[in-house]
Amino acid sequence: SAPSLPTSFLHSSKMSGVENAFRKFAVYGDTSASGNDMTGKNFSKMCKECGVMDGKAVTSTDIDIVFNKVKTKGARTISFAEFQQAMKELCCKRFKGKTPEEALQAVYSLIEGKEPGSIGTTKATKVGGVERLTDTSKYTGSHKERFDESGKGKGLAGRQDLADNSGYVGGYKGAGTYDKTH
Repeated sequence: SAPSLPTSFLHSSKMSGVENAFRKFAVYGDTSASGNDMTGKNFSKMCKECGVMDGKAVTSTDIDIVFNKVKTKGARTISFAEFQQAMKELCCKRFKGKTPEEALQAVYSLIEGKEPGSIGTTKATKVGGVERLTDTSKYTGSHKERFDESGKGKGLAGRQDLADNSGYVGGYKGAGTYDKTH
């Protein structure tokens, strides 16, 4: 059902840009990934961020259906060749009215050179009460001992009561004077 493409297009410079993008999205969020295979989650992320999925002509459901259609039965990932097949399926839906070749070119130009963004990642907040709670100059009691004047933590020294093994009681003023008096 997918249109066939001239092989000259598959080996063009645009294709290497698309392949680079494929590899970057394939390893996103997975430290053990080789970059040769892409999971459904990353495929969906790529389609979302590159604008292949527009929410009207191509929805997340379409993305999932095409992913499951092109992947090997029982597999959880798709190769770059299967990815190309998926793009052939999606391009005609995304760009209605264009020839299959033009539609595929348009989809690839959306993807080319893109990298996974960290959109929606959690940022450290510094609003309202948080600023007051993290101001070390206002700490009192035992908490104050954990930070120096600049607000930098003292680490282990600030957390432990370092034992004085001299043999004298903590409040005794004449420590170290026994040898002089006897």
